[in-house]
Amino acid sequence: MSENQSNNSGFTVAGTSIDDVKRKNAQSGMSYNEVKEWLAKTTGGHGTSIYSNTNVEELKRNISESMRSNK
Repeated sequence: MSENQSNNSGFTVAGTSIDDVKRKNAQSGMSYNEVKEWLAKTTGGHGTSIYSNTNVEELKRNISESMRSNK
């Protein structure tokens, strides 16, 4: 068995409890990618369009209507 593999007792070779690690991970909050998505949605920024929930066509339509009504 290699150093990184676990045995069948629920512990790694180094003695770490696999269930304990899984429990702590579940309680730890957002993942790295979840944090990136949250930051993009709440702060905007360059290169964040994949996380945007803005309907671009609706926004263009609203701007166009607003400009027409202001004339």
